[in-house]
Amino acid sequence: MKTFLTEDFLLQNTFAKRLYHDYAKDLPIIDYHNHLPPDEIANNRVFENISQVWLAGDHYKWRAMRALGIDEKYITGNASDKEKFMKWAETVPFTVRNPLYHWTHLELQRYFGIDTLLSPDNAEEIYETTSAKLQENSHHTVGLLQQMKVEYLCTTDDPTDSLEHHKRIADQQLSPKAFPTFRPDKAFAVEDVAVYNGYLQKLESATSSTIKTYFDLLAALENRIDYFHEVGARLADHGLEQLYYFGKEEHNCETLFLKVKEGKSLSTDEVAFFKYKTLLFLCKAYHKRGWTQQFHLGAIRNNNKRLLNDLGPDTGFDSMGDFSQARALSGFLNKLDSTDELTKTILYNLNPSDNEVFATMAGNFNDGSIRGKVQYGSAWWFLDQKDGMEKQLNTLSNMGLLSCMVGMLTDSRSFLSFPRHEYFRRILCNLIGTDVANGELPDDEKWLGKIVADISYHNAKNYFSL
Repeated sequence: MKTFLTEDFLLQNTFAKRLYHDYAKDLPIIDYHNHLPPDEIANNRVFENISQVWLAGDHYKWRAMRALGIDEKYITGNASDKEKFMKWAETVPFTVRNPLYHWTHLELQRYFGIDTLLSPDNAEEIYETTSAKLQENSHHTVGLLQQMKVEYLCTTDDPTDSLEHHKRIADQQLSPKAFPTFRPDKAFAVEDVAVYNGYLQKLESATSSTIKTYFDLLAALENRIDYFHEVGARLADHGLEQLYYFGKEEHNCETLFLKVKEGKSLSTDEVAFFKYKTLLFLCKAYHKRGWTQQFHLGAIRNNNKRLLNDLGPDTGFDSMGDFSQARALSGFLNKLDSTDELTKTILYNLNPSDNEVFATMAGNFNDGSIRGKVQYGSAWWFLDQKDGMEKQLNTLSNMGLLSCMVGMLTDSRSFLSFPRHEYFRRILCNLIGTDVANGELPDDEKWLGKIVADISYHNAKNYFSL
């Protein structure tokens, strides 16, 4: 029987161990999609205790605690930080076979040197030890990132954001370098007319403009794209249920926009058309500036309306959707490609039944102009675990070129989440090593080591214009 979480964790044969330890382990990290708060990097935040850096904002952990029957008081409620940690420690032993079990113990080991398994028996000691460690310079936000050799990271930022913290990070010449990512979802979220009109006021303030027409809206968004570009942004990101495509001009966006400005609701079809046309405009603007666009597709959000009303969005009540993806995705990408305005693109699916759809769709729009121009992105959100990663890697291998993949990302709000890159690299090395052990790939360590190193770091370094 193997020991848990040794240096050869997840590496099941000799070749896999050589690949990981000699070619992947020590490479820097490029985390091109996360939700870290840039102000906490700029200010080099000191966390008072481990709950603040580990439990706050982590809806993965919150879902597990709720499933175990733990009262909301100890999750997002008014319990003390220590009480919340004690309840998390009570939860951890019950998370076996959930990725949280692996992540929890990897993070304790990598950041704090704690090899014991977290449980109610040792929770108080671990709380005190880790909280004390967090007061040291090595465990402030910048130090935590440096420990994991993070070289570049890209946060997720609304078009109305001032980006003042990114500027401060650049002025301080901090390592890692942090860049904004343009996330304009709210700029075309016309489903809720009242909320949307409130957002337009923020966009007007950010651009010092008046947005009375649809043309004004597009001008304001392009203004913000230029501003983001000046501050270093080279990526955009979109979180949608699905992409949209219309073969004909079925509506007039100027008319739709004025209708929304008057407080009138749009039909489902009108909403879809508005999103489609606005996204097309944005994607052409990205292409003009050489950006990479990302599409995270397939989440059905805020399912529990009662708890949404109590706790707000992004608190753990989202899940996989089963939206029809292929036809509109094809039409949308083809519309951009038809005028040679399809920029570098990464597609992420949330429903695993769409793995092959997304992998083969990406291949349709690789035109030889850029290595891996359209990427089938890494396993995302609920698929961001061992089984999900293996399936994504196998699908990409079968239907595309794994060797061109730009690797892993955290998609996390936690400064302790970067061992997920290690987790991915170990899984990648084990898959390739197993093929070698089975005689399905040649015993060519130098070549396969290069491919592992490329996927882990070099492909992303060359792909993103950071």
